[in-house]
Amino acid sequence: MPSRESYEVCQEEKPLVQKAKREANQEDILAAALGMRMGPQKPSATFWQPLKLFAYSQLTSLVRRASLKESDWPSRSEKAHNFKVHTFRGPHWCEHCASFMWGLMAQGVKCTDCGLNTHKQCSSLVPNNCKPDLRHIRKVYSCDLSTLVKACNTARPMVVDMCIREIESRGLKSEGLYRISGFSESVEEVKSRFDKDGEKTDISVNAYEDINIITGALKLYLRDLPVPVISFDAYPRFIEAAKLTDAEKKLEAFREALALLPPPHAETLKYLMAHLKRVTQNEKFNLMNAENLAIIFGPTLMRAPNTDAITALNDIRYQRQVVEVLIKKEDVLF
Repeated sequence: MPSRESYEVCQEEKPLVQKAKREANQEDILAAALGMRMGPQKPSATFWQPLKLFAYSQLTSLVRRASLKESDWPSRSEKAHNFKVHTFRGPHWCEHCASFMWGLMAQGVKCTDCGLNTHKQCSSLVPNNCKPDLRHIRKVYSCDLSTLVKACNTARPMVVDMCIREIESRGLKSEGLYRISGFSESVEEVKSRFDKDGEKTDISVNAYEDINIITGALKLYLRDLPVPVISFDAYPRFIEAAKLTDAEKKLEAFREALALLPPPHAETLKYLMAHLKRVTQNEKFNLMNAENLAIIFGPTLMRAPNTDAITALNDIRYQRQVVEVLIKKEDVLF
């Protein structure tokens, strides 16, 4: 009959034995995932440690993701992923199919906006549910409008909000507002500060006394957008609406064109047009009416999508007319 001491020793060793078995099972699972054939003598613990560090944090969530039913996936949204070919360091699994991503270079693609990793062949199957992460946003200017808005969880881009607030606080009566250009080096400096500091950027009168620098920074941001505020998809409908002569039909056509804009673009355009309407209400001081502002903001807010040079030139007058109508009819269109 075993003594009390030997029984207590067995009880103390039991958790250690169970832990060793669990670790062995985990190593078998990891080896299977990597497609490794294990011999009778398994590698030492030092062999497994780096693989565990890379893989265990991903494996559980990926297997769970792969087991989800289609109805359990996040709801579809309008933001598509921005996939680019990527070379991954260490073991990686596709976040769509949960299979291992083989190879040493260019094993798959990575969304530059949210960081999602998938096989190249799986990328076309991933739903448009990109949720951009600020950690993956390298700059504010030239960043896709919808991407920046979703990453910052705001209604509009921070540059638009901050610049318009500053302009309305001290510049609405400034003569030639938006027509007079600010010093180009200072405008570029504001751009660099937004790219570096984001919403912490100081554009107050203490930093930039000349309000034309702020208007210049806002116009530059809008021009630098890869997809204009009036998106390429909606562009033809706005041009067609501008060509109509019947007032009621024109307004209805504008409403239909506005409905085609992605929500962040529509919200940005609404906010900007309300601001430009307030600028025109101070025309006595700033000498800027809707027509003058439309000449400036027409080519800034909309660009012809992949059309020949002659068509693009012919569209310039209609671009001006589009923005002029949006400013004058801001109260009924938005």
